[in-house]
Amino acid sequence: MEPALTLSPETLRDTLGTGLLSFPVTHATADLAFDEDAYREHVAWQSSFAAAGLFAAGGTGEFPALTPAEVAQVVRAAVQAAGSTPVLAPAGYGTAQAVAMARDAETAGASGLLLLPPYLTEVPQEGLVQHVRAVCAATSLGVIVYHRANARYTYDTTARLADDCPNLIGFKDGVGNVDLMTRVHAKLGRRLLSIGGLPTAETYALPYLEMGVTTYSSAIFNFAPAWALEFYAAVRARDTDTVYRKLDEFVLPYIEIRDRRNGYAVSIVKAGLRAVGRDAGPVRPPLADLTPSEFDELRTLVEKVKLA
Repeated sequence: MEPALTLSPETLRDTLGTGLLSFPVTHATADLAFDEDAYREHVAWQSSFAAAGLFAAGGTGEFPALTPAEVAQVVRAAVQAAGSTPVLAPAGYGTAQAVAMARDAETAGASGLLLLPPYLTEVPQEGLVQHVRAVCAATSLGVIVYHRANARYTYDTTARLADDCPNLIGFKDGVGNVDLMTRVHAKLGRRLLSIGGLPTAETYALPYLEMGVTTYSSAIFNFAPAWALEFYAAVRARDTDTVYRKLDEFVLPYIEIRDRRNGYAVSIVKAGLRAVGRDAGPVRPPLADLTPSEFDELRTLVEKVKLA
């Protein structure tokens, strides 16, 4: 396949806002090594559906469990397998490591960057400013910050970074602060793309659309891409009957399983792939796979809704 597209930050921002975003899992062998061949096949399959962008080795892709060398390998495999779908690479941990990942992502041919929260420590707003500035300065790629965990950006910090960093193009929300998201979109919506990034983002897609959030990260897209695109189309059309029917018949019972253990927001996605006959291997520690009974429950749900 041809490499992913080279896009200016502005073009990437506008492109991502037009459709659903794919966050593929990272395939693993039984001994927890990166299964590159299976991953390439999965990315090619995902890219055969109309996603606006594909985020390699992100949260759903188990970024914290991958070594920097594995992240580089995953990004290159995604770029080569994704065809014309823009591929966004991850950057994270401390500032020096995030800068190195940003530079490597550009070398690898990625179209953009998702800046994940720094590792472990709580950080002040000034520290976040310096962190984001350093990463944005290290690359010409468009950068999206992930507002989650210990990387909680205030409105003033976000506005300051939008002024300081021309290639900062997006704000991915994993917190759910409605006041902040409304303010970011109202005041910075022409400058930054707002992205829904809460776990199982379909749950919040309709109310977030009313705040101007036109796209979100779909982990369900991994194992049910056609269903995920139908749901997204219903959201964008404000077809509330269809949205709430799909929430009731699949998403709500799905998140009831997801919420039983910490980390299941990723584990249940790999279980969903196994349920539809596209096994991606186990999750890596410190995550844990669904129990056999939980997997059977999920498989029954998938078969009931005819996702397989």
